[in-house]
Amino acid sequence: QVQLVESGGGLVQAGGSLRLSCVDPGRTFSNVAVGWFRQAPGPEREFVAGLSGSGSGTYYADSVKGRFIVSTDNAKNTVYLQMSSLKPEDTAVYYCAVRNAAVVVREPRDWHYWGQGTQVTVSP
Repeated sequence: QVQLVESGGGLVQAGGSLRLSCVDPGRTFSNVAVGWFRQAPGPEREFVAGLSGSGSGTYYADSVKGRFIVSTDNAKNTVYLQMSSLKPEDTAVYYCAVRNAAVVVREPRDWHYWGQGTQVTVSP
């Protein structure tokens, strides 16, 4: 059973940085795609970043490209989202997700497992 636990959210001023972590205590993230999504009040959940199952492909939403980095540790036990140059419009609940496939896709409905989410708030 997949159980994703996110951590690292919080309150930060614009221009600051945060690092989110996602871990599944019972497994590694080998050979499966891992993604980060976010949802602000009202709008639909949107794709932020993804890492392919091979570990060689990284994908980003245009709104975060150049500011966010998705990565795993060497053991592939933890997935990170390093967020820099944060903006107030980055404020949202951030979710970690896993697919039963190695390819990253951007539609939330195509992801099979979700964490509980962690709040990120960026003040002006």
